[in-house]
Formats: sequence, C-alpha cells, structure tokens
Amino acid sequence: MAKGLPASPGAAVGRIVFSAEDAEEWTNRKEKVVLVRVETSPEDVGGMHVAEGILTARGGMTSHAAVVARGMGKCCVAGCGDCIVDYAAKKVQIGKKTFSEGDWITLNGNTGEVAEGKLKLSEPSLTGDFAKLMHLADKKRKLRVRANADTPKDCEVAVRFGAEGVGLCRTEHMFFEGNRIDAVREMIVADTLQQRLSALAKLLPMQRSDFIGIFLAMAGRPVTIRLLDPPLHEFVPHQSDGPEAQLLASTLGISLDKVKQRIESLKESNPMLGHRGCRLGITYPEIYDMQVRAIFEAAVHVRKLGKAVAPPEVMIPLVGKVEEFTLLKANAIRVAEEVFKESNLTLKYLIGTMIEVPRAAITADKIAAEAEFFSFGTNDLTQMGCGFSRDDAASFLGEYVKKGIYEYDPFQVIDQEGVGELVKIAVAKGRSVRPKLKCGVCGEHGGDPASVKFFHKVPLNYVSCSPYRVPIAMLAAAQAAIESGDVW
Repeated sequence: MAKGLPASPGAAVGRIVFSAEDAEEWTNRKEKVVLVRVETSPEDVGGMHVAEGILTARGGMTSHAAVVARGMGKCCVAGCGDCIVDYAAKKVQIGKKTFSEGDWITLNGNTGEVAEGKLKLSEPSLTGDFAKLMHLADKKRKLRVRANADTPKDCEVAVRFGAEGVGLCRTEHMFFEGNRIDAVREMIVADTLQQRLSALAKLLPMQRSDFIGIFLAMAGRPVTIRLLDPPLHEFVPHQSDGPEAQLLASTLGISLDKVKQRIESLKESNPMLGHRGCRLGITYPEIYDMQVRAIFEAAVHVRKLGKAVAPPEVMIPLVGKVEEFTLLKANAIRVAEEVFKESNLTLKYLIGTMIEVPRAAITADKIAAEAEFFSFGTNDLTQMGCGFSRDDAASFLGEYVKKGIYEYDPFQVIDQEGVGELVKIAVAKGRSVRPKLKCGVCGEHGGDPASVKFFHKVPLNYVSCSPYRVPIAMLAAAQAAIESGDVW
C-alpha cells in the first residue's frame, strides 16, 4: 500500500494501535500489535518494546523510532509519507485506504513496504556456514566491533552476536523502565536544588543496578557510557493541557498550573541544537554527578564480587569547546574519587567525549589534550555538518538521491567528502596531541558496510552499531582489511 524507509530490518504482523499505553494493554491481552505513530519519543519506549513492529509517518534513518528499533532488533518502517495519522479518531490513512485501531497490517523492515492484512512470516535461521564466515572475518579484520546497548539484555544479545564491547550506552533509555519516569519528571519540575537532589536520589539506585547488570553481562569487555544527552522536554508530556499532564500533577502532588508552566518553559524552537548534552550537565551538574556516581558504584560492586570489569569509559556528549569538557571532567573525577574513598577501592577509568559538533572536530587537538578517547556521533555530526534535520530530511533526501545530488542518503551511508572529512580532521588533530588516542564511531553508520570500510581507512580503532548489525560490521571490517591489504 505504501513505502517508507527500511529503518530496522525484519518483518512484523500485528493489529494497529496508536499509543504506547494501548500497545502495552493490548499485548497484555495476548494481542500482537503494530505501533503506528506520527513519530516516536522516549516516552513511547514501553510500547515499542512490546509491539511486533513500529510504523511512523515522519522521521529518517536516525530518528528516535529507527535508532531505538534497531537497538531492540524490532522491525520498523519510518518516514512513510503516505501515512496520515489521526490520533483522536484512532484511524490512519495508508495510501488510498483508511484503517482503524485493531485492523491488521504487515511491515517489511528490509524494504520499507507496508502491506494490508496478515502476511505469512518465516523465522530466519543461522546455519553452520554463518559461524564459519564470522570466524574467517575475525581472523582478517583489524577494526574492532562493539555494540550500542542500553540494558543488560541488550548486552547479552550483543555478546551473542560477537560484540567486543559496548561503544554506546545511552543512559536516558534507562529512565523509562517501570515508574522511573516519575522520578525523572519530579527532578525536572523541581523548584530548588534540594528538590532535584531528592528526585535524583531515587534514580541513583536504579541506574546503579542497570550498570551492575551491564558490567556483569559484558564480563570484562569495555563499556562506553554516555551521560544524559536529550533535551528535558522529551521526558515530560507533550501536551501541557492533556490527560498525561493531569496525571503527572496528581502523581507528584503539585498543581496542574505548575506542570503546565514547566512543560511550556521547556519547549524550544530547535531542541536538537538547544539545551541538551553537556549543556544540561553544566546547567544542572547534579544530574551528571548522580550518573557518574552510579557508574563507579556499580563498577566497584562488580569488582568486589570478584568479577572482571574493564575500566569504565565515561563519555560527555555534545562538547563543542574544550572548556565545556574540562569543567565536566573535573566534576566526574571528583565524584569518582569520592566513590573510591568510600569503598576503599580504586579502579582505572577513562573520560572522553562524543565528537558530534563540527566545532569539536575542527578543534580536536585542544579537546584531545583533555579527553582520553573520542567517539564520533555521526548521526548528529551529519545533521549539523550537512544542515539537515535528521527527523525531517526524509521528506526530500529521496529526491536528492534520485537526482544524484547525493549518491546515498547521508544518514544511511557516511558522506565521505564532507562529514567523513570532519572525522579525518578530528582523528589527525587528536592524535597529534595524544598519539594513542582511541577513536571509534557510535552513530548508526557503524553498521553500514560502505561506511565501515571508510572508517577502516581513517583509521578508527572500532565501530559500534546495534547488536543485530554486529555481524554485518564484522564482515565489512574484514572485507576492508583484505581490499586494502591491511590484515592481521
């Protein structure tokens, strides 16, 4: 009936639902569902987790729906412009047909196709030859392959597919489990530092428990943990006068007017370039302090259990100026030393940054004087480098590719002469100051074969991608080594 972007591979058959809450409710009744949204946000993660697949009308290959679905190994078709969603009527027009809640549809995440009704599915199988191929690839490749994983379960899947570490743990995804979102929202609407600290004290044991599970699952393999990155508005209800806002006021025991005021105050004209990433850590240092404490308390706990734990790699996101990094690095060291003193145990660790702002790439020599590793967030680096909104570009990038302006969608395959050049500049400048600087990529390009071959040539130390794309990245890394004659 229609075609969108093949945002996450696989196939899905299910009955249409239009909200995360309905997805969870229908799944509890043993119904298979497909979550249909205009676009998804972090508060939809629970519904995405239980759905068979996700269909969005807007968004590109690095939109929230696409990235989260790939991490979950969940089929997703994004940016389907032929879908017109009406939440109030619980209807969606797909192409020339209109469907209601409960109607059956089928998604093909490999092609982006949306089909009417229930199509038959077949389970994929991995043969013995697949294992042999991966063994051959391991012998030839030089580029290491990690996975983007946010939970202990993600880590277990990543290890099963052969990942050699976690290249990106997105801590914000931990905030949506169970009733954690209430504590996050309590922190956001707090009027005073003391109120914020009280809410963060509720989150600390939750995050610590997650990190313990992640370190145990990775069994001594390296783990790079990104501190809070998205803008705070993603954690509160989107409508200040809707039922979710009323429920939030009731849950927190505050007035609806106060909730409305806070929701309105968080709205930004361009949130992806707004109050997020390290800017949050500078404005509200107590948030990052809590996360750093959770990381090191977890690492100490695992070590005291007698289990292996690699030096934690703490990553500060969205740095554009070395002074931002220096300030937050000092805070992180202070908290780490406090934990070591309290536990009477010392661990090695690294503090690095995510290179995703073009200014950071151009001034990488200054940043490398302080940062112990670089990880390239090529989703945002492409967005800022090309001037394309990664959530809106799907509406015109197809035409750009068709007319030869770009050979490929730059959010799917790295733009080598533009964004790729920023990566090369940053690596060269960074290693001119710190010769053994570890450099990796954690954007979704880390799972694209053509991009992996480019990263081999830069050269980076590793690529990181969703767990289900790890074998593809490993094979591409081996091919890159063979093609260049640069094999072990």
